[in-house]
Amino acid sequence: MRVGAQPLGRPIDAHAARAAMRSARDGAWNCDLPASLEEVAAGVGVCRRCELWRQARQGVPGRGLARAALMLVGEQPGDAEDLAGAPFVGASGRVLDAGLRRAGVPRDGVFVTNAVKHFRHLRRGGRRAYRTPAAGEVAACRWWLEAERRLVRPKVVMALGSTAALAVFGKATPVADNRGRAAALADHAQGLVTFHPGYLLSLSDETAKREAFGLFVTDLKLAWSLAG
Repeated sequence: MRVGAQPLGRPIDAHAARAAMRSARDGAWNCDLPASLEEVAAGVGVCRRCELWRQARQGVPGRGLARAALMLVGEQPGDAEDLAGAPFVGASGRVLDAGLRRAGVPRDGVFVTNAVKHFRHLRRGGRRAYRTPAAGEVAACRWWLEAERRLVRPKVVMALGSTAALAVFGKATPVADNRGRAAALADHAQGLVTFHPGYLLSLSDETAKREAFGLFVTDLKLAWSLAG
């Protein structure tokens, strides 16, 4: 593992846990900023800024290189991520990994997170059906995303899908109209948008799926070149 990477399942020390409780208690907005990614992780675990914590098993903070030049932001954890407590470890994660390999981007050289840290879903029989986060939930959770960005200090932030783009850019940013173009962000990073891996999985036409995956890889290559 590269220096600065956060191993999965890293224990959170008591100081970080206490700081997290102060940060997230009662969903307060005027709390102290997290001083480390460990405090972010602990805070996400006890966050009450929106109601999604009630239906999720756990909060899922970002993982990866602590000083990564490239940050990838997805939509929210899915069922697999909610179980594992780590982002992009399910089917969408496998698509992301394939795209990163094709683009020549090391997974352990980036920081991967989500716009929303808890799994939003509906119960359908014994299955938990994925639901897109509401705009208010994205806004509530943006505090944690901004904390991660402040601590990681990436040169490039790539939003995977329109929900992530809303969190990154603070406004609706359609993927089809904006992919391939870098935009300046308030923290002097460059922002990009591309498809969410889950969108690629949803395509039933194999030709369309191959073409979309090729564009996805092209976008990842651009992000990595700008981060270099």
